[in-house]
Amino acid sequence: MTLRRGLSFGPLALAALFAALLVLLAPGAPAQGAARVAAATENDAATREALAQMRAGGNAVDAAVTAALVAGVASPTSSGIGGGGFALVWTAADKKVTTLDFRESAPQGIDAAALEERPLPANERGKLTGVPGEVAGLFELHRRFGKRPWKDVVEPAVRVAKNGFTVNPHLGAMLKASEKDIRADAGLGALFYPAGKPAAVGSLIKNEKLSATLAKIAAEGAPGFYQGATSADVISAARAHGGALAQADLDAYKPVERSALKVSWEGYEVYTMPAPSAGGMMLAQTLGLFTKAELTRHGWNSGAYQHVLAEAMRGAYADRMRYLGDPDHEKVKLDELVSQKRMAVRKKTIAIDRTHAIPRFGLEEHGTHHLVTADAAGNVVTLTTTVNRVFGTKLTGGSSGVVLNDELDDFAKQKDVEPFGMKQSPNRPRAGARPVSSMTPTLVVKDGQVVLALGGSGGTTIATNVTQLLLARLAFGKSPADLVKAPRFYVPTKDSSILLEKGAAPSLVENLKWRGEVVGTQQFTSSGVQMIAIEKGRKLPASDPRKHGSAKAE
Repeated sequence: MTLRRGLSFGPLALAALFAALLVLLAPGAPAQGAARVAAATENDAATREALAQMRAGGNAVDAAVTAALVAGVASPTSSGIGGGGFALVWTAADKKVTTLDFRESAPQGIDAAALEERPLPANERGKLTGVPGEVAGLFELHRRFGKRPWKDVVEPAVRVAKNGFTVNPHLGAMLKASEKDIRADAGLGALFYPAGKPAAVGSLIKNEKLSATLAKIAAEGAPGFYQGATSADVISAARAHGGALAQADLDAYKPVERSALKVSWEGYEVYTMPAPSAGGMMLAQTLGLFTKAELTRHGWNSGAYQHVLAEAMRGAYADRMRYLGDPDHEKVKLDELVSQKRMAVRKKTIAIDRTHAIPRFGLEEHGTHHLVTADAAGNVVTLTTTVNRVFGTKLTGGSSGVVLNDELDDFAKQKDVEPFGMKQSPNRPRAGARPVSSMTPTLVVKDGQVVLALGGSGGTTIATNVTQLLLARLAFGKSPADLVKAPRFYVPTKDSSILLEKGAAPSLVENLKWRGEVVGTQQFTSSGVQMIAIEKGRKLPASDPRKHGSAKAE
């Protein structure tokens, strides 16, 4: 056979050509020129370095570790090596999900009585600092799944801290909003308030102390953080402000592998975070309450749709207060809490025109940074990291530059559970325990392939945001780019029963009020969702504009 320009093909060549076409056109095959790797984070430097890591031969885990470390440098309001987090890893070769908990834990000398008196005065902020798990967790992820040498994976963060990073709009806004408290720390004040004013958006910040600390971690691994001068500096900073952190606590810290919470829904396998996350339970319960047909019948983001989802979320909040704690310190019957039988009973209480109130209790998470990476081999990581509130305790190590977390603030107070008639909370402060979190890293698998990976930041808004975007993708087929920009609702734990973002249509507000909702306006606008969807091999990353995130593929 002869084609244009006189090219001749024999039978064998034709067979090879047709075979190649079949591969290219087969379901699930990447489109020609489709992106092979992708990353979505809350900071452009973190996204760029994640992609560079995969370009250099690294896999999704290498990229995620790099992105987390760079984020801790360039987005220090939300995360850093003084914090901790959760991660889900999908390994394509064995089609397996691995779940790692590297959340901060309470030191042995925790002052539980003092935590009942929160908020604490500035000179006692160290009492809120938990044992950091970030470096141990990232080191363990790399040890088990990484491809490139550890020092090469850490080096980008060393470089970004040394050469400088640009103040993005989110960081700039936080520097202004919390100026008084942030400037009180000598280290943060010197870095971010040159000449006594907040660093301007677009300006360059160099953190030489943190760069040196990261270089030590690059050379020595996790011991570079948990032993020697770095650990001594972190301990000293916490104890100078009333904290109980001790070397024995850092020596004893270990990440914990847990079994992912798995839910089968409409042909998908959804894997999410178990306790001590409460976010995974909320997602699982919501999926267990509604079918795709029921949701699509209501219509995406209609008043009826938002109302029934909000009812599901309020039930999950109540269950969080009653039943969730660190599973290594408290018996958590998660399978029972999300069981079909239990959800069937709950579903009977949900009415289209009636709203249930939840007891007024305080949940005060605010920080976190979520990132997602996907490589050419099909490996995917969804990881959430946090120091809790803006700059954690707003304390830094004098020589290390490490920002200390205030994660122990996520333990419940006794008064929080009194409306439930409980004598003590399963999430009460105890030595060695990890406080309950809203972080919800999630993977969705269909036919043995990841089709969606997502997670979020923003404290108690994380689980509600992740649940809304996951359902909009799986039930309504919305594109990731549209999803991260779309309006969403929030479920507060006091005052209103539902919060809408500014600019909500008056007709939606009236519809929700008719259903018994007490409608308010969401003031906290720094929550975000990062996601990567995979369609026929095409990677579609998206980053939430609310935190000026960055999503790229190549």
